[in-house]
Formats: sequence, structure tokens, C-alpha cells
Amino acid sequence: MPSALPEGEPVPDDGALPASARSGAADRPLAFYLHVPYCASRCGYCDFNTYTASELRGSGGVLASRERYAETLELEVRLARKVLGDDPRPASTVFVGGGTPTLLPPEALARMLDAVRSEFGLAPGAEVTTEANPDSVAPASLAALRAAGFNRISFGMQSARPHVLALLERTHTPGRPEACVAEARAAGFDHVNLDLIYGTPGETDDDWRASLDAAIGASPDHVSAYSLIVEEGTRLAARVRRGEVPMTDEDEHADRYLIADETLSAAGFAWYEVSNWATSPAARCHHNELYWTGADWWGAGPGAHSHVGGTRWWNAKHPGAYAAALAAGRSPGAGREVLTAEDRRVERILLELRLAEGCPLSLLRPAGLTAARQAERNGLLHLTPTHARLTLNGRLVADAIVRDLVD
Repeated sequence: MPSALPEGEPVPDDGALPASARSGAADRPLAFYLHVPYCASRCGYCDFNTYTASELRGSGGVLASRERYAETLELEVRLARKVLGDDPRPASTVFVGGGTPTLLPPEALARMLDAVRSEFGLAPGAEVTTEANPDSVAPASLAALRAAGFNRISFGMQSARPHVLALLERTHTPGRPEACVAEARAAGFDHVNLDLIYGTPGETDDDWRASLDAAIGASPDHVSAYSLIVEEGTRLAARVRRGEVPMTDEDEHADRYLIADETLSAAGFAWYEVSNWATSPAARCHHNELYWTGADWWGAGPGAHSHVGGTRWWNAKHPGAYAAALAAGRSPGAGREVLTAEDRRVERILLELRLAEGCPLSLLRPAGLTAARQAERNGLLHLTPTHARLTLNGRLVADAIVRDLVD
């Protein structure tokens, strides 16, 4: 089931932000994340805020329905316009995620994008992405999405091996993601990503190499590769706890990461964030880069998180509660926090260190600088006069390095 929201102070009914959130806004890009909380079925490893039809039946009624969803989300985009007032910034990026956005018809996704376009406008060359499951699109729907203004698409491939897909409870067949890349290219998408997962119980090194080779052979210009995390409350966690499937260990995950980097690098992909590789700077996910570099974004949809000028808030998780708040003219925000200067410093180190460009040494205190020099001696960091950058071995233990640098 979906994970719990954090605690925080109440969000005003009108969604108003503290004055500090608007300070310096003109110097920061503005992005939109639009969350679609529906899936045809729940994958065994997933704890995202998504719901199947059976999970929603009788718990939200028509307000939680897919048929009304684009209309409901449009209300939150209009709320964003009221809250941000005369803020002149257009959307630099729009990212539609889920869930499975492409369970909605292309017309619904177009309506959601049109709401952002109407209320805020899109910056010239704006990146507009939707996620998709390989079995939820077809050439006609991809063409309709491209005509609506989507220019980047991200497919959840996860693996090329049937037994790995089966354990993850993915519903698409091997080979379908690769076909989707060709169909997206034919529809005119500028950029295509494939998501992969490594470390699934029962996966071998050869399985992982086969998945990488299949992904590369499809000719996307971006690949994301994530280590499987077994989240509490998921069906996979229950199976591991019962001893039905063996959990892979950290060493196996590290080996798979090294295989990924070697294979992708040889194929012309360059890493730019620990879990992301692209064939060129233009092919990077610019929306995620805005997250990682502290830009402003408005997250619309159930459970979506937002950040504007150091104020972070999150929406009610359940689609019924979310829709009911908007229908009543209230913000769907369930809680918020105003980050301190120290909070923001720590977050910058945490996020920017994961980037190929590294994190500025100016963010580090004396103890952090001492730790950075020791990490360099250990072959985990490369220090320039201005930045700390992860080495390949450092990428394997990035979280541990961050803990030392924030002191």
C-alpha cells in the first residue's frame, strides 16, 4: 500500500504561501508535476500513491473516478495560479507521472497539460514528459499525445527477462518496451527514456546484462537504472519476510550498478546523476534536474509534493479526499513545512552530490571539508577547487558520503 505522508503544519484553506516563498522567485525556474494515481494492477514491489479500480470502489465515489480526474486536476492548476498571483514565470518543464498516466485517454492528459499552458504558459522549448506502461499505449495514442504537446516519454521496462518481470508483477511482455520506443519515435517524440530495475530476487548478472542490451538496442536516448528497494507494506516485502524469495545483498547491487555503468558508457551514454544516463545533455531529464538543483515546482494530484522558495507541502493522498477538497474550493494540501537555512544546505548537499557536476565545496563546514578530503584519499570523491564530485566507487556509497559531508 502507499507509504504514509510526513507530518507538518496545516495548509491554509486558500493554499496561501508565506511571503518568504516568493522571495527571489524570478531567479528560479518553475516546473509542474501532475500525478495520475491510477494503475490497472499494483506491482508487488510498489508503494507509490496509486490505486486500482478495486481499491477505489466505494471509497470516494464519482469524485475519485478516472473519468472526472482531468477536470479535478485542472482545479488545482487554477488554484496554483491564484496562490502564485502575478508570478510571470512560465512552466520550464511539465512531468506527468503516476501510477500509469496513459490509463487515461490522451484527451484527458492533453486537458491537464492545457490547464498549465492556459494558466502559466510554457517556456520556449519546454520539456513535457509523460510516464507510460508499455501495455498502455499504442501508435494512435502516442501520436495523439505528441500532437497535444508531449515531447518526451518514459517507459517502465524494468527487465527483459520473463521471470524477473513475473516476480515484479509487471504485466507487459518482454520485447514490448523496445517496440514502444520505435512507436514513440515514429510519433515524433524528441526524447525517450527506459526505466530499468536491478537487484530483483532471482535475477542473475546475465539477466541484468540482457536487460541492458535490450534497452540499448531499442535506441532510447536516456536510461534510468534503479536498485530494487523492498518497501514495507508491499506484497514483495511480505514474500521476502516469509522466505518465499531470497533478497539480494548490497554487494550484488553494487556489481549490477558497475555492470550498468560499464555497459551504458560503452554504448555512448554518460551518467549525469547516480541513477541516470543520457546520450547528450539535451537528452537529460531536465524536469528532474530542476528537482535536484532546488528549483520551484508545483505538484498537482493526490499525494503530490510541491516546493516553492523553501516552503514544501503535500496533498491529501486519497483521490476522493483530494477531489472533495478542490470541489469545496479548498486547497487539497494535507501539511507543509518551511525549510530552515540548514535544511536547505543539507538538501543541496544530498541532491547535488549525486550529480556529475557535484556539490559546491562552499556548502561544506570544516568537518564536512575534512570528511571530503578523506573521501578523496579513499578514492570516493574527486575535489576540484570549487566542487566535490563522486568517483565511480563513490557512486556506490553516495548516501554514506553525504552523511559525512553534512556535518
